[in-house]
Amino acid sequence: STPGRFRRTMGGAYDEIDLEDMDWNSELGAFTYQCPCGDLFQITPEELRAGEEVGHCPSCSLVITVVYDPDELKELIPAGNRDESGRWVEAEE
Repeated sequence: STPGRFRRTMGGAYDEIDLEDMDWNSELGAFTYQCPCGDLFQITPEELRAGEEVGHCPSCSLVITVVYDPDELKELIPAGNRDESGRWVEAEE
């Protein structure tokens, strides 16, 4: 176990995935990872900032445990915010 990392053992989790190994999907405004059912596990920046570490698949019951260092979130989460409709809008550089 890496010191300083959140690593909760989840009996029902399909897998443990490092946040750095997930893909940023700007359309969804979420980090994603391929689910065996064909859809994508998702976890949002808001969930990560709140300390959440479970990524859910919207099409099946599988979940993953997302492993990350809270100190690295600022670097990993793209700059931006959600608009009124809930869509992620990346900040202009």
